[in-house]
Amino acid sequence: MAMGVHGRRGRGGRRAPMAEINVTPLVDVMLVLLIIFMVTAPLLATGVPVDLPQSRAAPLDQQAKPTQVSLDAQGRIFIDDAPVAEAALPQRLADLAAAPAPPEGRRVYLRADRSLDYGRVMRVMGELNRAGLNHVALVSTGEDQP
Repeated sequence: MAMGVHGRRGRGGRRAPMAEINVTPLVDVMLVLLIIFMVTAPLLATGVPVDLPQSRAAPLDQQAKPTQVSLDAQGRIFIDDAPVAEAALPQRLADLAAAPAPPEGRRVYLRADRSLDYGRVMRVMGELNRAGLNHVALVSTGEDQP
């Protein structure tokens, strides 16, 4: 009589329960979820409404006084509290860029009223860029308290 190797049998001839977990379906589900999150994450980032003038950021610690370019609610342009006509802005910015800069570089703070058109602010930023003033920081106030 040939004796073969048989699985363990409990009482009554039933097989013992298998103590291993099949992880293949779990890995499949996790990979599908990962793909879904990778596809939807960039879509969620573009749909977030942003109120730029409010910020909880700490003020910058800096030794040299930066140049401030401001736009008020009527769209008038100021450089360090001095009014500048829009036609004279490129020349004033070119003169500012040509002046000797501090060792850490020339910083420009752009302050704009929140009621202004975004395109108006971008035109001023374009003039700053054309003049070679590339270290521009947008200034905001602290978060409004209710």
